Amino acid sequence: MAQAQVDGSKPEDGASFSSAARAAVEALLAPVDADLARRYPGEPGTRQPVHTVYVPADAFDADTVRSWGSQALEAFDTHAATPEQLAAALGVPAGALLADVHARVRAKLEREPIEDLRIDFEDGYGPRPDAEEDAAAVRAARLVAAAVADGTAPPYIGIRIKCMEAAVRDRGIRTLELFLATLLAEGSLPDGLVLTLPKVTYAEQVTALVRLLDDFEQRAGLPAKRIGFEIQIETTQAILGPDGRATVARMIEAAEGRATGLHYGTFDYSAACGVSAAYQSMDHPVADHAKAVMQVAAAGTGVRLSDGSTNVIPTGPTEQVHAAWKLHHGLVRRSLVRAYYQGWDMHPAHLPTRYVAVYSFYREGLQAAAARLAAYVAKAGGDVMDEPATARALSGYVLRGLDCGAVDLAEVTGLTGLDRARLDELAGR
Repeated sequence: MAQAQVDGSKPEDGASFSSAARAAVEALLAPVDADLARRYPGEPGTRQPVHTVYVPADAFDADTVRSWGSQALEAFDTHAATPEQLAAALGVPAGALLADVHARVRAKLEREPIEDLRIDFEDGYGPRPDAEEDAAAVRAARLVAAAVADGTAPPYIGIRIKCMEAAVRDRGIRTLELFLATLLAEGSLPDGLVLTLPKVTYAEQVTALVRLLDDFEQRAGLPAKRIGFEIQIETTQAILGPDGRATVARMIEAAEGRATGLHYGTFDYSAACGVSAAYQSMDHPVADHAKAVMQVAAAGTGVRLSDGSTNVIPTGPTEQVHAAWKLHHGLVRRSLVRAYYQGWDMHPAHLPTRYVAVYSFYREGLQAAAARLAAYVAKAGGDVMDEPATARALSGYVLRGLDCGAVDLAEVTGLTGLDRARLDELAGR
């Protein structure tokens, strides 16, 4: 077989591809290239919050974020005042790493206790008289607008509406309409606005929300696709359709570029699969199956993943709090290892172990990740021969640690020689 020409010289006659063959290849693959670019744009290049806090609409007020932070700090200082007490609570080794994490978590709870807040008009709120929910939607929007204006809002904030099933569809649409219209009347839509569509069973329900948002944006003079939303995966039909085909990828497609995330709903999905209440958990096999399907469907699309929550609340005497913390810490850690970098938190006392697990995850691997990145950029080899895809993963790991405050840019630059812009470039952001 003739050796391929790589030096720019012309191959011998009869040992080359014709211009017609090359043109045919281009014509064949041009639609594929376009489809790949549309469906798989890669990482969106924005910060992903490490959690989402759900607060019922009637419980949300101007003091919610500060109150959650205060309660989380009180629990932390009461039940894990020192790194040694924290280590004992979680069953992990004490030492310099945990001491550093302990200090950083306490500072995080003071500075930014909530990264993503969802005001819940669905299960956490329940059915209400129309006038009451109308007023709550307007009130929520005004509170959000005020918090954004005075700088007290978390980086991401929005609402979860009722689902698109017939019994509650009109109510959910009305709440969304009032919330968005009031935000605009108060000034503008926040940059960190997030909407959540729950209990999706058919891709057409996603399309329905897309059409409503298309109409709203056009009538309000907003840029097309200004408003995105998360799809909550908490029904079996969202994973496997009645025809036996996987459904979640069809839902991403139906969102027409508006889907920002897939959020797993632990308890609705587990119950739908017939799992007894005592065994409904983020680490049950039915949960792992659903989340694996979500992960493959979302890969490369720019749609991010979020795990669910635990309903075991860290309250009561210290022994009871420690048991709940150990469970929560283990579940969060398990999710992180499985590339689920976000999850739900349902109580202020979940925040300490959320951040302890997240910060430990990013700090304990920082030295090794930094060394591999530095070797990759310098083309110096090392113990591991990394490829571009792994360099993207390494950079993404470091960037997520930076975004949540687990690591500092100065220490990352000191270890890698890379600034934020170069890290973003390596990560494909």
